[in-house]
Amino acid sequence: MNITGGKYNSLEIKTADFENIKPTLSKIRQAVFNSVLSMTGSFDGLVFCDLFAGSGIMSFEAVSRGFEVVSIEIDKKSAKTIKNNAEKLKIPLNLVNYDAVKFLKKTDKKFDIFYIDPPYQSGLYDKVLAVIYERELLNENGIIILEKPTALSVDYNSFTCVKEKKYSDKSICYLKNTP
Repeated sequence: MNITGGKYNSLEIKTADFENIKPTLSKIRQAVFNSVLSMTGSFDGLVFCDLFAGSGIMSFEAVSRGFEVVSIEIDKKSAKTIKNNAEKLKIPLNLVNYDAVKFLKKTDKKFDIFYIDPPYQSGLYDKVLAVIYERELLNENGIIILEKPTALSVDYNSFTCVKEKKYSDKSICYLKNTP
């Protein structure tokens, strides 16, 4: 799998062969960052949180485009693969090998972008959105990006869906703070 844009464009990211890892397709990754750029105008100085990082590809894409990145992954093997890729390619990445919900409950950091792509039937979408909302972890003009099965219903928990794009059986939903 290769990074699709930015400073590290075309660098190959090795992935471990795990059942639960479903790396985001390159066309979706490109579309996500194009949409975020159109919504923000610039990536400069923005902080990106990749919850449920899995392969880490969204974290690497974000770093490549100039974001400060915090990558959260609970699985030790996946986290080790992400760490090995970052070290081998000399890509600066703040990786936290920890439970995403517990991380959100403990962190004092606010984020400009959240990328949320948990195991689809885990029930974690609603939990994570609730904690982000309750703890006010999304900066005022921030964006939450959900990658989810199109058929899955998610409680946006007082966030507003400002854009949704369908890719076959997946949807990418862009949420913002409700005015």
